[in-house]
Amino acid sequence: MSPGRRTPVGVVGVGYLGALHASKYAGLDTADLVGVYDTDTDRAREVAEASGCRAFESCDELLESVEAVSIAVPTAAHLESGLAAARAGVHALMEKPLAASSAEARSLADAAAEAGIVLQVGHLERFNPVFEEVHERVTNPRFIECHRLSPFAGRGTDASVVHDVMIHDLDLIDFLVGDELEAVEAIGVPVLSERPDIANARLRFAGGCVANVTASRVSLKRERKLRIFEPSAYVSFDFDGGQAVIATRDPDKAAVAPDNPMAAIEVSQREFAGGDPLNREIAEFVRCVREGGRPLVGAAEGLRALDMADRVLASMPEPEFHG
Repeated sequence: MSPGRRTPVGVVGVGYLGALHASKYAGLDTADLVGVYDTDTDRAREVAEASGCRAFESCDELLESVEAVSIAVPTAAHLESGLAAARAGVHALMEKPLAASSAEARSLADAAAEAGIVLQVGHLERFNPVFEEVHERVTNPRFIECHRLSPFAGRGTDASVVHDVMIHDLDLIDFLVGDELEAVEAIGVPVLSERPDIANARLRFAGGCVANVTASRVSLKRERKLRIFEPSAYVSFDFDGGQAVIATRDPDKAAVAPDNPMAAIEVSQREFAGGDPLNREIAEFVRCVREGGRPLVGAAEGLRALDMADRVLASMPEPEFHG
């Protein structure tokens, strides 16, 4: 592709997230936002007008006019929309989760591979500058604790909190640990929907690492925190606050003061100002489309996270909903 040519792109599904995708594409100098499509035609026109593009009357018509799309439809429609993109030979950035089930995700991955298209999955935290620090600092995690809590937003309830919220941390944990998941124990509680709205899972990996993961979409406050314990080190990350606290044991100081072990602990704090993970995610997708690269979070990574999410749900006792 000519370096000066902008890649024609579109967005399928322009609810809350899809509208954000459209806005980010409109601001990229490597992309040309051609248009959007949504079954809600009024919403499509509203987003198109705000983003300076066209509202298409059908998904197929949009796919005929672009080289790449973001797909931000409800999870149950991911398979249909993803297969349509693959048939059209259009590269796709699929919002997480990759599909409604592991079986559907495998169908999408196979279709994308056969069509030779980029299939990226929207695991946004991989593009958070705080996580770049996580990746650099963490080498041998033994215990991980995650809290991802939000007030009820009234969207995403077509999926459980595990697929809607917890899957972000499942992807991060899988990436950091790098071992096979051996055992899962989980509980989920429906509160405002017929699916679990708050859930906790304890994961044990083949190498011995244990992760305790809590996700909620019915909390009174918003929290996005990840704590990691390693031999001689503790790291705490606040994704929303853009902060990292790192505590490490200095063996030289420990040798000097053997009777005061806390004197050997060094604590530092880092601040991560600014940053736009969604803009970075979309820019990476367009770069892969233009240069033929492999996305940071492709079908394989999306499928692994979904497999983990399915195992978490399968391990839960049947929820009782008293509506």
